[in-house]
Amino acid sequence: MANTTTSSKGNDARAAAGQAYDKAKDVASQAVDKAKDAASSVGEMVHDTAKNVGRKADDLTSSAGTGIKHFGDTIREHAPQGMLGDAAKAVANTTKQVGSYLEEEGLSGMFEDVTKLIKRNPIPAILVGVGLGVLIGRVMRS
Repeated sequence: MANTTTSSKGNDARAAAGQAYDKAKDVASQAVDKAKDAASSVGEMVHDTAKNVGRKADDLTSSAGTGIKHFGDTIREHAPQGMLGDAAKAVANTTKQVGSYLEEEGLSGMFEDVTKLIKRNPIPAILVGVGLGVLIGRVMRS
């Protein structure tokens, strides 16, 4: 009889251990699911924030473009007559074109254009980068 009781207690202990293991496994699985959900939510928030920052940067660039365009108009209006006036009008036209470009393209459009330019001209882009690096290095050393 003692053997049966011991055997029964052993079976009960194994069953309890199995149930505890299953319960721990379920709890761990739920914790992993909650962690995945939290990570997904954080990822979405970061993506939305980055998107909003990008939009604001484009808006600010567009505003700067509008201001530069108006500055070009002001230069043209106050340009003197003669050769100096012709030069001032050329500067005004260029300034107005830069302002229009910034206003229409924004920061993201500028990055796309620079990327295309670098892809079309990789060696000059590398040389410009090296040259800028040398200049920055000299300025920082001084």
